[in-house]
Amino acid sequence: MRWVVIVAVVALGVGVPGPAFAWAERAREACRITDPAVTEASGLAALPGGGYLVENDSNPEPRKTRLFYLGADCRVTRSVGYPTTARDPEDLAVDAKGTVWIADIGDNSPLTGGSGKRRDTIALWTLAPGAKSMKIHRLRYPDGTPRDAEALLIDGQGRPVIVTKDPSGEVFRLETPLPTDNVEGAPLTRIGRFEATHSGTSNPFGFLGGSFVTGAAVSPDGTRAVVRTYADAYEFDVPDGDVAKAITTGKPRVTPLPDEPQGEAIAYTPDGKDFLTVSDQAGPVSILRYPVERPAPSPSPSPTPTEAAKQADRGAGPGEPGPGRQGKVALLTGAFVVVAVGLVAAAARRARRR
Repeated sequence: MRWVVIVAVVALGVGVPGPAFAWAERAREACRITDPAVTEASGLAALPGGGYLVENDSNPEPRKTRLFYLGADCRVTRSVGYPTTARDPEDLAVDAKGTVWIADIGDNSPLTGGSGKRRDTIALWTLAPGAKSMKIHRLRYPDGTPRDAEALLIDGQGRPVIVTKDPSGEVFRLETPLPTDNVEGAPLTRIGRFEATHSGTSNPFGFLGGSFVTGAAVSPDGTRAVVRTYADAYEFDVPDGDVAKAITTGKPRVTPLPDEPQGEAIAYTPDGKDFLTVSDQAGPVSILRYPVERPAPSPSPSPTPTEAAKQADRGAGPGEPGPGRQGKVALLTGAFVVVAVGLVAAAARRARRR
Protein backbone atom coordinates (compact mmCIF):
# COMPACT_ATOMS: atom_id res chain seq x y z
CA MET A 1 0.00 0.00 0.00
CA ARG A 2 2.87 2.35 0.76
CA TRP A 3 4.08 2.15 -2.86
CA VAL A 4 0.57 2.77 -4.18
CA VAL A 5 0.31 5.91 -2.05
CA ILE A 6 3.68 7.14 -3.31
CA VAL A 7 2.66 6.50 -6.93
CA ALA A 8 -0.62 8.36 -6.35
CA VAL A 9 1.18 11.35 -4.80
CA VAL A 10 3.66 11.51 -7.69
CA ALA A 11 0.83 11.24 -10.21
CA LEU A 12 -1.15 13.97 -8.52
CA GLY A 13 1.95 16.15 -8.58
CA VAL A 14 2.31 15.89 -12.35
CA GLY A 15 1.21 19.11 -14.00
CA VAL A 16 1.60 21.26 -10.88
CA PRO A 17 3.26 24.42 -12.19
CA GLY A 18 6.61 25.40 -10.74
CA PRO A 19 8.33 28.80 -10.78
CA ALA A 20 8.33 30.47 -14.19
CA PHE A 21 12.07 30.02 -14.71
CA ALA A 22 13.37 30.13 -18.29
CA TRP A 23 16.61 28.21 -17.85
CA ALA A 24 18.59 29.71 -20.70
CA GLU A 25 21.51 28.09 -22.38
CA ARG A 26 24.88 29.00 -20.98
CA ALA A 27 25.86 32.57 -21.80
CA ARG A 28 28.45 33.15 -24.49
CA GLU A 29 30.78 36.07 -24.99
CA ALA A 30 29.61 38.54 -27.63
CA CYS A 31 32.88 40.48 -27.45
CA ARG A 32 35.36 41.79 -24.89
CA ILE A 33 35.92 45.44 -23.99
CA THR A 34 39.65 46.07 -23.54
CA ASP A 35 39.90 49.86 -23.93
CA PRO A 36 41.07 51.23 -20.53
CA ALA A 37 38.85 54.29 -20.96
CA VAL A 38 35.77 52.10 -20.54
CA THR A 39 35.73 51.27 -16.87
CA GLU A 40 32.82 50.36 -14.61
CA ALA A 41 30.27 50.06 -17.41
CA SER A 42 26.90 50.24 -15.68
CA GLY A 43 24.62 50.79 -18.69
CA LEU A 44 24.35 48.95 -22.01
CA ALA A 45 22.33 49.09 -25.23
CA ALA A 46 22.62 47.37 -28.61
CA LEU A 47 22.65 49.48 -31.76
CA PRO A 48 20.28 48.44 -34.59
CA GLY A 49 23.01 48.42 -37.21
CA GLY A 50 25.44 46.49 -35.02
CA GLY A 51 27.67 47.49 -32.14
CA TYR A 52 26.90 48.70 -28.65
CA LEU A 53 26.54 51.69 -26.35
CA VAL A 54 27.98 51.71 -22.84
CA GLU A 55 28.37 54.44 -20.26
CA ASN A 56 30.81 54.76 -17.42
CA ASP A 57 29.77 54.82 -13.82
CA SER A 58 31.04 57.78 -11.78
CA ASN A 59 34.75 58.44 -12.24
CA PRO A 60 37.18 60.52 -10.11
CA GLU A 61 38.06 62.35 -13.32
CA PRO A 62 34.78 63.80 -14.69
CA ARG A 63 36.09 64.02 -18.26
CA LYS A 64 36.46 60.23 -18.27
CA THR A 65 32.80 59.69 -17.42
CA ARG A 66 31.44 59.40 -20.95
CA LEU A 67 29.07 57.66 -23.35
CA PHE A 68 30.97 55.21 -25.57
CA TYR A 69 30.01 53.84 -28.97
CA LEU A 70 31.48 50.39 -29.61
CA GLY A 71 31.75 48.34 -32.78
CA ALA A 72 30.61 44.73 -33.02
CA ASP A 73 34.09 43.74 -31.80
CA CYS A 74 33.76 45.98 -28.70
CA ARG A 75 36.36 48.48 -29.89
CA VAL A 76 35.57 52.12 -29.12
CA THR A 77 34.60 54.01 -32.25
CA ARG A 78 33.74 57.34 -30.61
CA SER A 79 32.66 58.84 -27.30
CA VAL A 80 30.53 61.74 -26.08
CA GLY A 81 31.13 63.72 -22.89
CA TYR A 82 28.68 65.52 -20.62
CA PRO A 83 28.27 69.33 -20.89
CA THR A 84 28.57 69.52 -17.10
CA THR A 85 29.59 66.99 -14.48
CA ALA A 86 27.51 63.83 -14.32
CA ARG A 87 27.29 62.63 -10.73
CA ASP A 88 26.49 58.92 -10.96
CA PRO A 89 25.28 57.49 -14.30
CA GLU A 90 23.87 54.01 -13.78
CA ASP A 91 21.83 52.92 -16.81
CA LEU A 92 20.99 53.87 -20.38
CA ALA A 93 18.28 53.25 -22.94
CA VAL A 94 17.55 54.01 -26.59
CA ASP A 95 13.93 54.92 -27.37
CA ALA A 96 11.87 54.26 -30.50
CA LYS A 97 13.04 57.54 -32.07
CA GLY A 98 16.72 56.69 -31.59
CA THR A 99 17.30 59.12 -28.71
CA VAL A 100 19.83 57.91 -26.16
CA TRP A 101 18.80 58.31 -22.50
CA ILE A 102 21.37 58.14 -19.70
CA ALA A 103 20.12 57.71 -16.14
CA ASP A 104 22.24 59.82 -13.77
CA ILE A 105 20.25 58.40 -10.84
CA GLY A 106 22.78 56.69 -8.57
CA ASP A 107 23.08 57.80 -4.96
CA ASN A 108 25.06 55.15 -3.19
CA SER A 109 24.28 54.78 0.51
CA PRO A 110 26.42 52.87 3.05
CA LEU A 111 23.94 49.98 2.69
CA THR A 112 24.84 49.55 -0.99
CA GLY A 113 28.56 50.18 -0.56
CA GLY A 114 28.68 53.93 -1.17
CA SER A 115 29.89 56.91 0.82
CA GLY A 116 26.43 57.93 1.98
CA LYS A 117 26.26 61.20 0.02
CA ARG A 118 22.65 62.04 -0.76
CA ARG A 119 21.26 64.17 -3.56
CA ASP A 120 18.07 66.23 -3.72
CA THR A 121 17.54 65.72 -7.46
CA ILE A 122 18.44 63.08 -9.98
CA ALA A 123 18.98 63.64 -13.70
CA LEU A 124 18.37 62.15 -17.11
CA TRP A 125 20.62 63.08 -20.01
CA THR A 126 19.38 62.75 -23.60
CA LEU A 127 21.28 62.68 -26.87
CA ALA A 128 18.99 63.03 -29.88
CA PRO A 129 19.96 61.51 -33.24
CA GLY A 130 22.45 63.80 -34.96
CA ALA A 131 22.91 66.00 -31.87
CA LYS A 132 26.46 66.91 -30.86
CA SER A 133 25.80 67.39 -27.15
CA MET A 134 23.52 66.06 -24.44
CA LYS A 135 20.71 67.86 -22.65
CA ILE A 136 19.93 67.50 -18.96
CA HIS A 137 16.52 66.92 -17.36
CA ARG A 138 16.33 67.07 -13.55
CA LEU A 139 13.78 65.04 -11.59
CA ARG A 140 12.94 64.44 -7.93
CA TYR A 141 11.11 61.83 -5.92
CA PRO A 142 7.61 62.83 -4.79
CA ASP A 143 8.29 62.75 -1.04
CA GLY A 144 11.65 64.50 -1.30
CA THR A 145 13.53 61.50 0.13
CA PRO A 146 16.73 60.60 -1.76
CA ARG A 147 16.99 57.09 -3.16
CA ASP A 148 19.64 55.03 -4.89
CA ALA A 149 18.55 53.74 -8.31
CA GLU A 150 20.22 51.94 -11.22
CA ALA A 151 17.41 50.99 -13.60
CA LEU A 152 15.77 53.03 -16.40
CA LEU A 153 13.09 52.05 -18.92
CA ILE A 154 11.28 54.14 -21.53
CA ASP A 155 7.63 53.19 -22.01
CA GLY A 156 5.43 53.19 -25.10
CA GLN A 157 4.52 56.85 -24.63
CA GLY A 158 8.14 57.92 -24.26
CA ARG A 159 7.89 58.35 -20.49
CA PRO A 160 10.90 57.49 -18.31
CA VAL A 161 10.36 54.81 -15.67
CA ILE A 162 12.87 54.43 -12.81
CA VAL A 163 13.25 51.45 -10.47
CA THR A 164 15.16 51.97 -7.23
CA LYS A 165 17.93 49.59 -6.24
CA ASP A 166 16.67 48.58 -2.82
CA PRO A 167 15.07 45.12 -2.39
CA SER A 168 11.52 45.19 -3.77
CA GLY A 169 12.46 48.31 -5.71
CA GLU A 170 10.04 51.19 -5.95
CA VAL A 171 8.83 52.08 -9.44
CA PHE A 172 8.45 55.75 -10.43
CA ARG A 173 7.32 57.40 -13.67
CA LEU A 174 7.35 60.94 -15.00
CA GLU A 175 3.73 61.92 -15.73
CA THR A 176 4.43 65.54 -16.70
CA PRO A 177 6.26 66.84 -19.81
CA LEU A 178 10.01 66.30 -19.67
CA PRO A 179 11.73 69.54 -18.53
CA THR A 180 15.06 70.62 -20.00
CA ASP A 181 17.89 72.56 -18.33
CA ASN A 182 15.71 72.99 -15.25
CA VAL A 183 17.07 73.71 -11.76
CA GLU A 184 14.29 72.30 -9.61
CA GLY A 185 13.49 68.68 -10.28
CA ALA A 186 10.20 67.74 -11.89
CA PRO A 187 8.25 65.43 -9.52
CA LEU A 188 8.02 61.74 -10.30
CA THR A 189 4.91 59.68 -9.52
CA ARG A 190 5.18 56.47 -7.54
CA ILE A 191 3.49 53.59 -9.39
CA GLY A 192 4.23 50.62 -7.13
CA ARG A 193 6.93 48.04 -6.49
CA PHE A 194 8.86 45.50 -8.47
CA GLU A 195 9.08 42.25 -6.51
CA ALA A 196 12.14 40.02 -6.95
CA THR A 197 11.97 36.41 -5.82
CA HIS A 198 14.85 34.87 -3.93
CA SER A 199 15.77 32.34 -6.59
CA GLY A 200 18.98 31.11 -5.04
CA THR A 201 20.95 31.83 -8.23
CA SER A 202 24.65 31.97 -7.39
CA ASN A 203 26.06 35.51 -7.33
CA PRO A 204 28.86 37.36 -5.50
CA PHE A 205 26.44 39.11 -3.11
CA GLY A 206 24.51 36.10 -1.85
CA PHE A 207 20.94 36.45 -0.60
CA LEU A 208 20.80 40.24 -1.05
CA GLY A 209 22.25 40.00 -4.55
CA GLY A 210 19.06 38.35 -5.71
CA SER A 211 17.03 41.36 -4.52
CA PHE A 212 18.97 44.48 -5.51
CA VAL A 213 17.73 45.96 -8.82
CA THR A 214 20.70 46.90 -11.01
CA GLY A 215 19.39 47.46 -14.54
CA ALA A 216 16.46 47.27 -16.94
CA ALA A 217 15.53 47.45 -20.63
CA VAL A 218 12.60 47.43 -23.05
CA SER A 219 12.61 45.22 -26.15
CA PRO A 220 13.02 46.99 -29.52
CA ASP A 221 9.37 46.41 -30.43
CA GLY A 222 8.16 47.59 -27.01
CA THR A 223 6.23 44.40 -26.23
CA ARG A 224 8.51 43.15 -23.44
CA ALA A 225 10.51 44.63 -20.59
CA VAL A 226 13.21 43.14 -18.38
CA VAL A 227 14.41 44.13 -14.91
CA ARG A 228 17.57 42.55 -13.55
CA THR A 229 19.21 41.95 -10.18
CA TYR A 230 22.76 40.78 -9.52
CA ALA A 231 21.41 37.24 -9.97
CA ASP A 232 18.48 37.06 -12.40
CA ALA A 233 16.58 38.71 -15.25
CA TYR A 234 12.80 39.16 -14.88
CA GLU A 235 11.02 39.55 -18.20
CA PHE A 236 7.44 40.85 -18.48
CA ASP A 237 5.01 41.08 -21.37
CA VAL A 238 3.95 44.67 -22.12
CA PRO A 239 0.84 44.41 -24.33
CA ASP A 240 -0.17 48.07 -24.13
CA GLY A 241 3.09 49.99 -23.78
CA ASP A 242 2.55 50.55 -20.03
CA VAL A 243 5.91 49.36 -18.74
CA ALA A 244 5.37 50.51 -15.14
CA LYS A 245 2.12 48.57 -14.89
CA ALA A 246 3.70 45.46 -16.38
CA ILE A 247 6.63 45.30 -13.96
CA THR A 248 4.51 46.03 -10.90
CA THR A 249 1.53 43.75 -11.62
CA GLY A 250 2.64 41.25 -14.28
CA LYS A 251 4.00 37.71 -13.88
CA PRO A 252 7.63 37.50 -15.01
CA ARG A 253 9.66 34.83 -16.70
CA VAL A 254 12.94 34.51 -14.80
CA THR A 255 16.26 33.84 -16.49
CA PRO A 256 19.23 33.14 -14.18
CA LEU A 257 22.38 35.22 -14.74
CA PRO A 258 24.71 33.23 -12.50
CA ASP A 259 28.03 34.41 -11.10
CA GLU A 260 28.45 37.63 -13.06
CA PRO A 261 31.18 39.55 -11.19
CA GLN A 262 29.00 42.65 -10.70
CA GLY A 263 26.17 42.45 -13.18
CA GLU A 264 24.59 45.90 -13.42
CA ALA A 265 23.53 46.26 -17.04
CA ILE A 266 21.12 44.47 -19.34
CA ALA A 267 19.86 45.06 -22.87
CA TYR A 268 18.04 43.28 -25.66
CA THR A 269 19.69 42.23 -28.89
CA PRO A 270 18.40 44.21 -31.92
CA ASP A 271 16.05 41.35 -32.85
CA GLY A 272 14.70 41.26 -29.29
CA LYS A 273 15.36 37.53 -28.88
CA ASP A 274 18.27 37.46 -26.43
CA PHE A 275 19.63 39.38 -23.44
CA LEU A 276 22.99 41.16 -23.34
CA THR A 277 24.74 41.92 -20.05
CA VAL A 278 27.96 43.50 -18.84
CA SER A 279 29.55 43.83 -15.39
CA ASP A 280 30.43 47.09 -13.65
CA GLN A 281 34.15 46.42 -13.32
CA ALA A 282 37.51 47.97 -13.96
CA GLY A 283 39.71 46.39 -16.59
CA PRO A 284 38.76 44.18 -19.54
CA VAL A 285 35.16 42.99 -19.30
CA SER A 286 32.97 40.87 -21.57
CA ILE A 287 29.56 41.60 -23.03
CA LEU A 288 27.63 38.36 -22.53
CA ARG A 289 24.73 37.05 -24.59
CA TYR A 290 22.02 34.86 -23.05
CA PRO A 291 19.70 32.92 -25.38
CA VAL A 292 16.26 33.15 -23.78
CA GLU A 293 13.45 30.59 -23.96
CA ARG A 294 9.94 31.99 -24.19
CA PRO A 295 6.54 30.27 -24.19
CA ALA A 296 4.96 29.25 -27.47
CA PRO A 297 2.01 31.33 -28.74
CA SER A 298 -1.31 30.61 -27.04
CA PRO A 299 -3.42 27.87 -28.67
CA SER A 300 -6.52 28.77 -30.66
CA PRO A 301 -9.75 29.17 -28.66
CA SER A 302 -11.61 26.02 -27.62
CA PRO A 303 -14.47 24.99 -29.95
CA THR A 304 -18.06 25.70 -28.95
CA PRO A 305 -20.11 22.75 -27.64
CA THR A 306 -21.76 22.35 -31.07
CA GLU A 307 -18.39 22.34 -32.85
CA ALA A 308 -16.98 19.91 -30.29
CA ALA A 309 -19.92 17.52 -30.85
CA LYS A 310 -19.40 17.63 -34.61
CA GLN A 311 -15.69 16.90 -34.20
CA ALA A 312 -16.48 13.97 -31.87
CA ASP A 313 -18.98 12.55 -34.40
CA ARG A 314 -16.59 12.58 -37.32
CA GLY A 315 -13.40 11.80 -35.38
CA ALA A 316 -9.94 12.93 -36.35
CA GLY A 317 -9.57 11.88 -39.95
CA PRO A 318 -6.70 12.46 -42.33
CA GLY A 319 -5.46 16.02 -42.08
CA GLU A 320 -7.39 16.60 -38.84
CA PRO A 321 -5.12 16.75 -35.82
CA GLY A 322 -5.95 14.54 -32.87
CA PRO A 323 -5.02 15.43 -29.29
CA GLY A 324 -1.69 17.24 -29.06
CA ARG A 325 1.23 15.97 -27.06
CA GLN A 326 0.25 17.98 -24.00
CA GLY A 327 -3.34 16.77 -24.30
CA LYS A 328 -2.22 13.14 -24.51
CA VAL A 329 0.01 13.60 -21.48
CA ALA A 330 -2.85 15.16 -19.58
CA LEU A 331 -5.23 12.32 -20.52
CA LEU A 332 -2.72 9.65 -19.56
CA THR A 333 -1.90 11.45 -16.32
CA GLY A 334 -5.59 11.75 -15.45
CA ALA A 335 -6.18 8.05 -16.13
CA PHE A 336 -3.13 7.13 -14.08
CA VAL A 337 -4.34 9.23 -11.16
CA VAL A 338 -7.80 7.61 -11.29
CA VAL A 339 -6.33 4.10 -11.29
CA ALA A 340 -3.87 4.95 -8.52
CA VAL A 341 -6.57 6.47 -6.32
CA GLY A 342 -8.78 3.43 -6.94
CA LEU A 343 -5.98 1.11 -5.86
CA VAL A 344 -5.46 3.17 -2.70
CA ALA A 345 -9.15 2.96 -1.86
CA ALA A 346 -9.27 -0.79 -2.49
CA ALA A 347 -6.21 -1.38 -0.33
CA ALA A 348 -7.78 0.68 2.45
CA ARG A 349 -10.97 -1.39 2.30
CA ARG A 350 -9.00 -4.65 2.51
CA ALA A 351 -7.06 -3.33 5.49
CA ARG A 352 -10.33 -2.47 7.31
CA ARG A 353 -11.79 -5.99 6.66
CA ARG A 354 -8.68 -7.53 8.21
